Amino acid sequence: MTNPLNPAAFTESANFRDSEFQDILIKIVCCYKMMLSDKVRIANNENLIRDELLIKYLKNNEIRNKIQLTKYLFDREVPEDNTAGRTDIKVQTINTFSDQSAYYIIECKRLDNQNINGTTGLNAKYIENGIMRFVKLKYSTNNNLNGLIGFIVGSLDIQKNIENINKLLETHFADANTKTKLTVACFIQHFDHSYFSIHKRKKDKQNIKLYHLMLDFSENIKV
Repeated sequence: MTNPLNPAAFTESANFRDSEFQDILIKIVCCYKMMLSDKVRIANNENLIRDELLIKYLKNNEIRNKIQLTKYLFDREVPEDNTAGRTDIKVQTINTFSDQSAYYIIECKRLDNQNINGTTGLNAKYIENGIMRFVKLKYSTNNNLNGLIGFIVGSLDIQKNIENINKLLETHFADANTKTKLTVACFIQHFDHSYFSIHKRKKDKQNIKLYHLMLDFSENIKV
């Protein structure tokens, strides 16, 4: 395994929670870059890609110490106590010890170059089975802040695809209650594909902020 890349510093955020979650996302990107450097080969399967990232990197004690990740705990496929959700990645922090609801959820979804503007392609599933799970309260949203990771598994212009996702939000997913479409979030050095969006949740009408990381594994997929 190669030496870890230096985690980038993040810019000042509006509040501590944003800064804390940004720190988590920065270190996820750091692990992603290590995966690319290690030339990992992965099957075109959402759970297997997530498990490679989670088990071999985010839960690897050597890596966790080197990139100062030890203040966070990562778990996979965890059922929530108060919702019907079963989270892809649950991230616990020091605050979880005093407040059992104080954790972050990261939903993972594959994205490819097929049917990118259609309602049955993976872009649509990213919205329907990703964003909407937070909007419809299938997942909890502690401090109204959570995230999604898009695993890019086919050759794709990521920035143009963000425009496609935003168009789908506008034309086919009005119930996502989008207040701010996916917008570039500049808090990770030497990484261009972090975004955020804002949506109003069903029932309680609270605005939630979702961060989005687009991780390109298209050249690492086993064929």
